[in-house]
Amino acid sequence: MRVSSDEGDGEPAERLYGKGGGDGRGMDVLLKWLWGWQGLMQREGQAHSPTKREWDSADAKPYKHTHTLALRKVRGIVRMRNRRSVHKASVVGRVWGRRWIYRKTGGVAEMKDNDVNGGRRVVWSPQERQAEFMQRGEYEALYGGAAGGGKSDALLAEALRQADKACYRGIIFRKTYPQLTELEDRSQTLYKGAYPAARYNKTKHCWSFPSGAKIYFGAMQHKKDRLNYQGKHYDFVGFDELTQFSFDEYSYMFSRNRPGGKGTRVYIRATANPGGPGHSWVKQRFITAGEPMKPIIEEHKVKKPDGAEIIIRKSRVFIPASVFDNKELLRNDPEYLASLSMLPTAERKALLYGDWNSFTGQVFTEWRDDPEHYCDRRWTHVIAPFEIPRHWEIVRGFDFGYTRPFSVGWYAVDTKGCIYRIREYYGCTDKANEGIRLEPSVIAENIRKIERDDPNIKGRNVYGVADPSIFDKSRGESVADLMARSPNFIIWSPGDNARISGKMQYHNRLAFNSDGEAMFYCFNTCREFIRTIPALMYDEKNVEDIDTTMEDHIYDECRYVLMEHPIAAPVKRGEVPAGDDPLEQRKPERAESFYMM
Repeated sequence: MRVSSDEGDGEPAERLYGKGGGDGRGMDVLLKWLWGWQGLMQREGQAHSPTKREWDSADAKPYKHTHTLALRKVRGIVRMRNRRSVHKASVVGRVWGRRWIYRKTGGVAEMKDNDVNGGRRVVWSPQERQAEFMQRGEYEALYGGAAGGGKSDALLAEALRQADKACYRGIIFRKTYPQLTELEDRSQTLYKGAYPAARYNKTKHCWSFPSGAKIYFGAMQHKKDRLNYQGKHYDFVGFDELTQFSFDEYSYMFSRNRPGGKGTRVYIRATANPGGPGHSWVKQRFITAGEPMKPIIEEHKVKKPDGAEIIIRKSRVFIPASVFDNKELLRNDPEYLASLSMLPTAERKALLYGDWNSFTGQVFTEWRDDPEHYCDRRWTHVIAPFEIPRHWEIVRGFDFGYTRPFSVGWYAVDTKGCIYRIREYYGCTDKANEGIRLEPSVIAENIRKIERDDPNIKGRNVYGVADPSIFDKSRGESVADLMARSPNFIIWSPGDNARISGKMQYHNRLAFNSDGEAMFYCFNTCREFIRTIPALMYDEKNVEDIDTTMEDHIYDECRYVLMEHPIAAPVKRGEVPAGDDPLEQRKPERAESFYMM
């Protein structure tokens, strides 16, 4: 029997532990994963094993390692047990650089390639897409998009990366503490397997590791809960199901993301499916901001006390994943794919295909944005701009906001009553749902300038309709009065604020007829409308209305305009052409052979 590394034979077992002691084949692979982030990959080499003389000498301390973790920077984590030893001895190896260090125990052991084919059990190993996520070097990375991609496992494993450093602190968030149960249960397998001596405090929701490192599980059920983490620091911050959080909650942890000591890496990781209250800002930040797998780089200018200006670059990336990337899941549970395919249309598109334009709870499932039809205007609500005929009516809608965004939209109404959103002015910072804090008179001045310069609007009579609340004079001069002052003279009429009727007008106009024509279109230059309207979700308590905690300012502004031109529901709605069918579920023969995959 010989003790060997993965790449060659080592010292005879007799030199290590003496003769006898069992056959040494009872080795369990506890954890195996790809650790490599950019620049930190280490290659394996021939192992050095201590001889018995070395072990018994006064210089044996380097070999008498107290850690029970067998950690391979490149290929895996193993723990070896000799099941036949009378001493119930174990051999635990740890790779540090290129040296194997063995704890002295009785018996013998043999280590071969850390592969599942040797009859040894692999607790967790990254699949291809998970490995891509774990290798990224960007400051922020979002993983997922669809169900079944192994998001939670990848996040848990990533948090463990620096657990051998005493100063390391990590935290993983879910929206509420009850939602953490599954993560906590899964961590018992992964973390306990990698560090048998690790302990979990259920009260504090904290893992403590032999090195002194800690990993916490946290929650932010309410916006104010983010302040519970004030004054604390975390080298690693993870968010599971990021779309359940607001941007305020997410961005606040930027200030808590700093090193606890020398040599730790500081970064943020998150997972998400489409849908949820934070769908809009997550989509804007990670999905529409750039192409999947390619870094999105932002430059931030910071002025120092001496007046000098420095530029700081931060990067982020989106790594898409779906059940099709999880070969193990499909192998173990082929029926899961069938379960996803049986979901209602919106949920199926989101959870099976990772479609960020369709998700559970979406209000306007009729919405379509198809660039291939921008010109012919069939089966799409987003179209290319065109010159508005002079005889068409122009209507301006307004929803006021100060700390929250305000919205101004211009609409053209053709002779058939079809409405086109042709221009927008949205008072939002680069942070979702945060207003730019402009006074009403300044907003009015900018509206006047737009109407003077826009070729589709200038020289026309514009009818303005707005949120009735801007006429409130209980606190002095109303917003409407301030905007009507000279020299701007922006005049408004109070809009119909019937919420459910207004929402139904959206549905009536977004419906396609049999020719693929709708009664509402939006120019592709109105990017904020395209971003926010499809992201709206139903209120969990008032199920007939939208969730007003979301970014609904454009929705309200447009609703006032639609209520000025109400239409009846179409007698017969056209069926939207079926999209791609990668599972070939619409083929009868596929249904018969599905479970034979």
